[in-house]
Formats: sequence, structure tokens, C-alpha cells
Amino acid sequence: MEPGNISDEHATSTYHRDSDLQLDRISVYYNEATDGKYVPRAILVDLEPGTMDSVYSGHFGQIFRPDNFLFDPSGAGNNWAKGHYTQGAKLVYSFLDVVWKEAESFDCLQGFQLTHSLGWDTGSGIGTLLISKIQEEYPDCFMNTFSVVPSYKALQFSIHQLVENTDETYCIDNKALYDICFHTLKLTTPTYWDLNYLVSATMRGVTACLHFPGQLSADLHKLAVNMVPFPCLDFFMPAFSMKEVGEQMLNMQNKNSSYFVEWIPNNIKTAPPHGLKMAVTFISNSTGIQELFKLISEQFTAMFHQKAFLHWYTGEDMDEMEFTEAESNMSDLITEHQQYPDATTEEEEDFSKEAEEEA
Repeated sequence: MEPGNISDEHATSTYHRDSDLQLDRISVYYNEATDGKYVPRAILVDLEPGTMDSVYSGHFGQIFRPDNFLFDPSGAGNNWAKGHYTQGAKLVYSFLDVVWKEAESFDCLQGFQLTHSLGWDTGSGIGTLLISKIQEEYPDCFMNTFSVVPSYKALQFSIHQLVENTDETYCIDNKALYDICFHTLKLTTPTYWDLNYLVSATMRGVTACLHFPGQLSADLHKLAVNMVPFPCLDFFMPAFSMKEVGEQMLNMQNKNSSYFVEWIPNNIKTAPPHGLKMAVTFISNSTGIQELFKLISEQFTAMFHQKAFLHWYTGEDMDEMEFTEAESNMSDLITEHQQYPDATTEEEEDFSKEAEEEA
């Protein structure tokens, strides 16, 4: 999450605060240090030093704890297998040590939030490796990811890992970000800052109920209970609007009530982010996301059947059976989403009874 946005909302970087509410739940994302300063509860990981140097030398670089910058100077050469098995494995124990120190500072640790891209080595390879290791060390905690989804062959492995090890995954389509910049914001040459602002604005809206008090008190557990009606259907599609749309959203829900499941009442939330009078964040769990999975699966299958690029992965001790397993798991995931497009409350209750009997 872009630290500047959250720091501005909580007024951590300025002595001027508009309300005491800005500090009410600041401990969700910050530790209080000396002299009234606040340090983000964040760990930054990469497989090359360049991005870490860029962050550390940037405007907000000094607010992070220096020990929480982790990187491998050798890099992973845009290879998912290197990030997940060889180069990434070198950072695992250092990472878990920092995680343990951060977790110890919490009074009530509920879960972890990871922001990454699902392309290539770092975000995809080591990102999914770190997720699995955290789940091993903290099996009772929720794992929540914000995953930027490009159209790369390595996505098949990442989706497989997310199905196995996450409780809530917010899929942020990289193509959609560019479409918003070009067609909505009318930007001719969008920069990384423009793209990251859209991501961070969405994340602020999604997490507003976590780090700000309000009438609709929510946490990771409540969100999962309401939004995940069936196993494996935990890939969410978020949306964000910078307009005063609270009433319009309610009208839209009433007009299209048949598209909203009846077992999630009060499912529209608005949050006033910094610099805007009102904004709305929309989270949907729709079986329509299967179209994205189908596209990824088609691209992966076409290359895998030709064994294209395979040697780069097997050369990093990755077994060819993992390709077959990832292909099969993606097919199962698509089937799961095709199975429940018209699910009703009664079907949900029947499914819950079956799950209890199996347990």
C-alpha cells in the first residue's frame, strides 16, 4: 500500500490532525515509536537491490524500519522457479525472523496482508513462497493478498499457490489499470505513480473499516465469512470511484437486486479518504472471474504443450509434474466457478451441512 496515502489519512507525517479518530486505530498499520512518530508495520522484499534503494531514498523511505528491507543482490532473472525455489529460498529465514519480530509487537494478531504482482520472479515466485511459509508458521491467521494480475505464463503457478494458501485474494487487473488511465483519466502516458495510485486508493477503501472506526465494524474474519460462500471462491474483484456515489450505489443495488446475494445484508460501505469528500469501494465475489482464469489457462496450456521455456524452470530443480499439477488445479478452479453461478441461500445451507458432516 502506498505509505503516503495512509500516512496522510492518519496524519502521521504532520503535527496537524483534523480529528482524534485518525489515531484511534492507527496501530493496525503502524507502531508508535519515540517522539510521537509512527513506523509502518511493513516488510519490503525484492530479489534485487534497485527497487529497495528507490523506496529507501524516496520521500517516505525514512519512515520504514531499515531492518525490514530484505533483498538478494543476485536477482532472479524474471524466473518464477528461481524466486520460488532457489534465490528466493535464501531470504526465507531472514524474512520469517522479521515477521516474528513484527508479530510479537501485536496485541491481537488477526492476519497478514501481502501486496504483490503475479508476474515473474519476486512478486510471483518468492511472493507465493513467503505466503506458504507464513501459513505454516501462523496457521490460525488470515492471509489477505492484493495481487496485480498481468498475462504471463507464470501466473498458473501463482494462482495454484493462492488457492492453497490464501483466504482472501483481491485481483487487480493490470490491463484494467491502463484502461482507466487512458479512457477515464485521459492520460496519454501513464506512469507507475498513476497506476500505483489507483491500486493504493482501492486498497485504502477496502481496508478503511480495519484502520478507522465506524458504524460498520468489520475485520478480515467477518469479510471472509460474508464474501466466501464456497471453498476456492475467494478471488475478489475490487473497484473504486472518486465521486460522491453513496446514494447512487444504493439505487444501483436496488435496481439490480437480483445480482446481489441475499445472505450478505448491509453490503455497501463508503469511506471518506484523504482529499475527497466521499468515495466508494466495491468488492465483488463473482463467478465471472473465471474468464480471467480461462485466459491464463489457455496461454499456459499452449506453451506447456510445446514445452516452451520449460528448461528455465527445470534447471532450477522444478519438476515437470508441477506443470501438470498446476494445469489440473486451474481446471478445477474454473470448474468450481462454473458450478455456482446461480447459487441460492438454500443451496448454501445444504452445502454447509455437507461440509459439517464431512468434518
